[in-house]
This record gives sequence, C-alpha cells and structure tokens, in this order.
Amino acid sequence: MLQKLRGNSQGFTLIELMIVIAIIGILAAIAIPNFIAYRDKAFCSRSESDAQNILAALASYFSEPNNTQMPSVADLQQAEQLTLNENNVGTLTELADGSFEAQVSDGSGRCPRADGGEEYYSYMGTTTIGEWK
Repeated sequence: MLQKLRGNSQGFTLIELMIVIAIIGILAAIAIPNFIAYRDKAFCSRSESDAQNILAALASYFSEPNNTQMPSVADLQQAEQLTLNENNVGTLTELADGSFEAQVSDGSGRCPRADGGEEYYSYMGTTTIGEWK
C-alpha cells in the first residue's frame, strides 16, 4: 500500500509554485502602475472636457443679443448652459486681448500638475467679444 502511494506523484512541487507566484508578482508590478496612470488620465480628461464646455457655454451665452456682460461660471450653470463634472470647479477670465481663459480645478486631486501647483486645466478661447456680437 505504501509503495502504491509513493509511485503516484500528483500535484506541484514547491519550486513550481514559487515560480508561478514570482511570475504573477512581476506581472502585477507592471500592470498596477499602468492601471493607476490610466485612471488618473481619465480624471484629467474630465477636467479638460469641463474647460472646453465652459468656453462652449460662453459662446452660447454670447450668441443671444441681450447678453453683453461677462458671465461667471456660476451664471452659466444657473442658466443651465453648463454642467461640470462632480467636484470640479471652474473659473472664467476675460484677458486683455479680448479672449477668454477657462480654468478648471480638479476636485478629485488625481490630476497632477508637473510643477506641483494646484491641479487645473486651462484653455483660452480664440473668439473675442467683438466677433460674438
């Protein structure tokens, strides 16, 4: 009976299991940072999208003849011309040359800037007020 059990070798050796665990660990070490980077890029693209939406809402706002004053982002949201992604905060600035700059702060904090400052995306409108009237 004992001879019969020794001759029957089923299963994996400890070395084989350790090699498989090491391979899984190496693959996880490669995949997890890439996954985190892709997730952070998604948060950044939400901020970029919000900045572009602010400028589009501004163009829509000035397309009506009665709207001649510079609105704030809150004004555009109240007029239901603009909806920002959750936790993102937008600001709108008129520059000296008559163009506009939309800045969006990423509320999630997952969209880092290279210089370590506050997270935001900034887009400048190329259309001036004079051309919108």
